[in-house]
Amino acid sequence: MKRTLVLLIICSTFIRCSVKEKPQFIRVENIKVLESTSRYVTFTADALFMNPNDIGGELKTDEIKVFVNDNEMASVSTESFKVPAKKEFSIPLKTKVPTDSIFSNKSIGGLIGSLFSRKVKVQYKGAIVYKVFGFSYTYNIDKTEDVKIKL
Repeated sequence: MKRTLVLLIICSTFIRCSVKEKPQFIRVENIKVLESTSRYVTFTADALFMNPNDIGGELKTDEIKVFVNDNEMASVSTESFKVPAKKEFSIPLKTKVPTDSIFSNKSIGGLIGSLFSRKVKVQYKGAIVYKVFGFSYTYNIDKTEDVKIKL
């Protein structure tokens, strides 16, 4: 009798707290320079999601590449991020890029343009993986913005 009651409670919990659908990837936004020094430029961005489910899960970046002026400069990897239930949330994406590598663009036009305008084209490209109860889904990220740098 006791086992039946426990089994019934567990089954009803799983039925009410089910994963109806994967969290929705909304967009990557707020690509900006957090800090710039003579040695490093720190870029940040936010990946926005909406979780319509009664339960959370976890998200993990899968080596999101950061391109500056079309050259791969760094990658963003984070530890697992806890997904809140029935909520909109964001994951911070932060990386440091050596300043000398930004301005050592292989194309002379890109280098001269970046030096005069202090603007660089920043692209985040890669994947974020959602996992819950053995189920996983991959979100492909590809966002580009022109960002102003102050040195």
